[in-house]
Amino acid sequence: MIEVGLKHTSELTVTHDVTAMKIGSGDMPVLATPMMMALMENAAMLAVQDMLPEGYTTVGGHITSSHLKPSKIGDVVRAEAEVTKIDGKKIEFRIAAYSGDVLLGEGTHLRFVVEREKFISRL
Repeated sequence: MIEVGLKHTSELTVTHDVTAMKIGSGDMPVLATPMMMALMENAAMLAVQDMLPEGYTTVGGHITSSHLKPSKIGDVVRAEAEVTKIDGKKIEFRIAAYSGDVLLGEGTHLRFVVEREKFISRL
């Protein structure tokens, strides 16, 4: 059962493949904002994954985040997600990303519980 307070942390090491230069969101060799947000979304997904019935998953519906500090190649970035509210199939999260103790960005994320096969069949 999904409960308020469930948490998960996901990590990545900044490589050339996740820089703004590589993915096209900028022209600097630093962690791309979309990649930081994807890491936060991953932490949210994994926070509740083991609590879902067989055949169900969550999909992202909305994400908002600041990006306050850059991260260079070689930095380890940690994203944390915590369930803050549950409303039927809607799950809200507090999300944040860090490099060591330095806050890189923070915000909120909304995910929806869906049945995998039914979701894919609607495409």
